[in-house]
Amino acid sequence: QVQLVESGGGLVQAGGSLRLSCVASGRTFNGYTMGWFRQAPGKEREFVAAIYWGGGSTYYKDSVKGRFTISRDNAKNTVYLQMNSLKPEDTAVYYCAADWMGIRAAVGYEYDYWGQGTQVTVSS
Repeated sequence: QVQLVESGGGLVQAGGSLRLSCVASGRTFNGYTMGWFRQAPGKEREFVAAIYWGGGSTYYKDSVKGRFTISRDNAKNTVYLQMNSLKPEDTAVYYCAADWMGIRAAVGYEYDYWGQGTQVTVSS
């Protein structure tokens, strides 16, 4: 069983930055593909970014490429999402998720564990 705890959300003006963190319990963190998803009010959950187990390759939703960066620190069991140049349309609850040796990073139902979410609000 893996528990995920997100932090770092908040209220920021358009053009600002936030860094989300997600700490995972357990001793096999480096075997998990870690993903960030988001859900805005009235909308379905959508994929944002992922970092693969092993070599740590990354994958992004097109609309966040060049603005968001996902990274991981396996020694700290932590995955990060650095979000720059934020836009009002980035407003959502952001969720961290873990998929054991996952290869389909953008597919939400592939993920085994989810955090409770952290709210990100971007004002215009």
